[in-house]
Amino acid sequence: MAKKKTNVPKKKNNAGILIIIALIIVAIFAALLLLNKSSNDKKEEGSSLYGDHKIKTQSTIDQLDDENYQNIILPDALKEKIDSGEGTYAYFFSPECVHCQKVTPELMPLADEAKVDINQYNVLEFEQGWQDYNLAATPTLAYFKDGKEVGRLVGEQPKEAFVKFFEDMKKQ
Repeated sequence: MAKKKTNVPKKKNNAGILIIIALIIVAIFAALLLLNKSSNDKKEEGSSLYGDHKIKTQSTIDQLDDENYQNIILPDALKEKIDSGEGTYAYFFSPECVHCQKVTPELMPLADEAKVDINQYNVLEFEQGWQDYNLAATPTLAYFKDGKEVGRLVGEQPKEAFVKFFEDMKKQ
């Protein structure tokens, strides 16, 4: 009697293939993270808006080249301006504040038209601003003269409110 040949398929080593695929996926994600970090570092290095301050949040990094956020003031510089007695506008904002994201693109052109210099203070990066300036919410636009706060607008406001605020503060 002749022996019958049976065609039994050989088991493939699927575990090895899965490990290789997993390693490739991990390598791709690592490369993407490295590229993103490198891009953020270059963006941060190319900007002098925050001086020597090491930026803490991605939302701040994302705003570095936004034309509406190019007049950033650091805490010590704002304090010096206020203490000097000169009339000073300070706009307190957070890059993560949805109201700030809506107001800022409207406010900055209005300030340019009114020939008003607005110093932008990022309370997400410099949290002491909340206490230092008794802030309840963002956005907050404040005007200081002779070392004291003279006026304040809080929250999302219509354009007319900002125009009136600028006019009223010019009379101070």
